[in-house]
Amino acid sequence: METKHMCLLVTTLLFIIVSIGDADTSPILVKKIKGKKVCDQGWECKGWSEYCCNLTISQYFDYYQFENLFSKRNSPVAHAVGFWDFKSFITASAIYQPLGFGTTGNKTTQMLEIAAFLAHVGSQTSCGYGVVTGGPTAWGLCYNKEMSPMQDYCDDNYKYTYPCAPGALYFGRGALPVFWNYNYGYLADCLKVDLLHHPEYLEQNATLAFQAAIFQWTTPLKKGQPSAHDIMVGNWKPTKNDTSSNRVPGFGATMNILYGERTCGKGDIDAMNTIITHYLYYLDLMGVGREQAGAHEVLTCAEQKPFNPSTPTTDSASS
Repeated sequence: METKHMCLLVTTLLFIIVSIGDADTSPILVKKIKGKKVCDQGWECKGWSEYCCNLTISQYFDYYQFENLFSKRNSPVAHAVGFWDFKSFITASAIYQPLGFGTTGNKTTQMLEIAAFLAHVGSQTSCGYGVVTGGPTAWGLCYNKEMSPMQDYCDDNYKYTYPCAPGALYFGRGALPVFWNYNYGYLADCLKVDLLHHPEYLEQNATLAFQAAIFQWTTPLKKGQPSAHDIMVGNWKPTKNDTSSNRVPGFGATMNILYGERTCGKGDIDAMNTIITHYLYYLDLMGVGREQAGAHEVLTCAEQKPFNPSTPTTDSASS
């Protein structure tokens, strides 16, 4: 997770105690506001939104599919046994579904976005590298924290905005792992949860861990740049600079947003290919089919210049 400067309107963590089955039985309430059709589908998509008029996530992505995607996460050798579960994912997503997360467009678009999001989650939390049976794609959600951190990830350059709390360690935690005090502090501001003083919350509450990941997915890194969500649902229109930098709409650009030069613009490297493999594998397991992922040039970021380079360039997000 890179440094961010914008917060979504959604800022409160909701702990919703509800049976997942309730999502399928909640009536769809419909009305018009200023001539626009808006809906409310109960706890999973509540708040009179146009996106709530579409399918909710639990209506096309079921418990058994979650289990198939993350089939090894509770194996004895996994490192977060019993932590991650379908209910926590759906509960966290309910905060963002009225804003379009997994509810934008037709069913195929919706499923492509969820597969893409979970592919990033699975690849970043997999312990299936090396000799573990099944390979990386079978071992997503194996971790909920960095096991052997080499540092405390405290950056004193942010001592006036996000000062490191005594005794707190800011190593990677969560579904899309969060590192550094400034990122924990930023999330604390936006989610209204004191992660700066208690970064361990991300390894103690799966709903919060998923919420932080969905927030990263749906929030632009910088003003004028898209979010990964915007890219996957077709909201992002590349500028001339994007086009000249080989940045095109598709799964590849979501890797560019989330990882930048660590993964993209380096050719056909393993770090990138592993994430793509998760995405294609998940599309197959969800019944969408990998052929829906698009052509190679939209699936990869091998030749894309990063949105957020660590060193200044002449590239700009403005047209």
